[in-house]
Amino acid sequence: MTDGARIPVTAETVPPDAPDEVQDLAARAAGPRVPCFDATVGVTLPPQAWTGTPRNRLVVIGDSLSHGFQSGAVFNTDLSYGAIIAYELGWLDGFRYPRYPGLGGLPINLELLMRDLESQVGSAISLWELPLALFRARQFMDDVEDYWERGPGAVPPTATGINHNLGMYGWDLRDALDWTAELLEQQVTAPKDDLLQQVVEHNSERAALRVYPRGDTEKTLSVFQAAARLGEDKDDDTDDGIETLIVFLGANNALRTVTDLTVHWSGPGYDTLTGKGQYTIWRPEHFRSELGHVVDAVRGIRARHVIWCTVPHVTIAPIARGIGGKVQPGSRYFPYYSRPWVTDQAFNAGRDVHITGAEARAVDYAIDLFNTDIEGVVRTERSGGAPDGTVRDWYLLDIAGMLDRLAARRYINDVNARPPWWTPYPLPATLQGLQPAIDSRFLSGDGRGGRDQGGLFSLDGVHPTTVGYGLIAQEMIRIMESAGVAFRHPNGEPRTGPVLVDFDRLVLRDTLVRFPPQIVDSTLSTLGWADEHLGWVLRALKSHF
Repeated sequence: MTDGARIPVTAETVPPDAPDEVQDLAARAAGPRVPCFDATVGVTLPPQAWTGTPRNRLVVIGDSLSHGFQSGAVFNTDLSYGAIIAYELGWLDGFRYPRYPGLGGLPINLELLMRDLESQVGSAISLWELPLALFRARQFMDDVEDYWERGPGAVPPTATGINHNLGMYGWDLRDALDWTAELLEQQVTAPKDDLLQQVVEHNSERAALRVYPRGDTEKTLSVFQAAARLGEDKDDDTDDGIETLIVFLGANNALRTVTDLTVHWSGPGYDTLTGKGQYTIWRPEHFRSELGHVVDAVRGIRARHVIWCTVPHVTIAPIARGIGGKVQPGSRYFPYYSRPWVTDQAFNAGRDVHITGAEARAVDYAIDLFNTDIEGVVRTERSGGAPDGTVRDWYLLDIAGMLDRLAARRYINDVNARPPWWTPYPLPATLQGLQPAIDSRFLSGDGRGGRDQGGLFSLDGVHPTTVGYGLIAQEMIRIMESAGVAFRHPNGEPRTGPVLVDFDRLVLRDTLVRFPPQIVDSTLSTLGWADEHLGWVLRALKSHF
């Protein structure tokens, strides 16, 4: 490994340009934030007698992790965690969600692309097959572009009602607060058929127009205002129109540090749609300010229960792979983080895009501060500390802590790095039986039709596989059960607890876990080739900024 970095690598420090709050936390913290696995955050509410069942049993507001994004595209939205919960509620037929049926969805489906290449050139791209592989890949992308820009996908279907899944890939806190169907329509201009830059133009806006309500009286609604409409849609015997509301936002206020592999702290314009795109991570005080606006919006939604999710540590996602050994024994961090197909031996810090271990640590500490604020919001509302004094039945799902318990290279494979609170996440029996064991490393095939490693993250290295979404759904179901939400069989008969996600069903639907594309082997060289020639990271993970 050649050390040509411009930024010096330090052991357990953060860079000098990190915000003061991050600097202060790094100076006094003995380790990462201790997750809060108590959904009530230690505040017990008196038993409440709910009357009737709200019409809208589940509503989700979030980003790509709620939308159902996977392997670079949103397509199997019937397998988002929200849809999985609705299935277990016995209410999937009533759960409205956007659909993206054509050519693997938007913006580019890596699984379909890899399988198409494999059908033409086999499980490896040899030197003399490179021209054919490049031609096939560009043809695939051209077909996707034509379908969504000029074909059947160009016109969003007429919605029959406001969607219950209001998640949208790429959205951060400000996006969720400000975007409306009216604004989105203004962004979609006549597309150009570019032979070189083959990517669906305005793919984010096109995808969002299938999420947002577009009726004459609804085109000016944000997702929070749309949810508020659902909250008012109630029967006479119910107080609220929504039974459970899930709010899962904030990952995109830090994610670009690992998709772009650059750390640019927020500054002027961070709270505007036109100004925030230049930043890859929000300063804690800026995130806190944006979170305050989100909290105000959620208070205005008539939902019986609200589940707030913390922000995952984005540095665990395998799209950014730690290079070399840990910076010192017991550390969570590697000296550098680069693309997952860059090997330790080939990495050159003067050539390969990367962030340093110190930068990764600063990002994690910023996220810890984000999550402390989210946890504080739930505690305040449950304690009646809101300005109106109302006690609200809000809960916390610490997704960051859950993912930390599944982090292979950070904790599972490094006993010395484990903090005192850490224990391995107990996988459901069905997933424990999978061989090899699923983990958080980048997914790859074994050359024999099966899986060599990975299984929690899809082929974009950021978003979950279907069984990964099932794990998120299971954690939310546990909270919903504790809140008194009734789960039923499809025939209406009540289910006895604990309610367990049907992982056998999900495994059957999870093509990546069962038989991943063999062209994506343990070296990940094909994905590296695709990024070099097609720029799939740019197209699939950054096209919405």
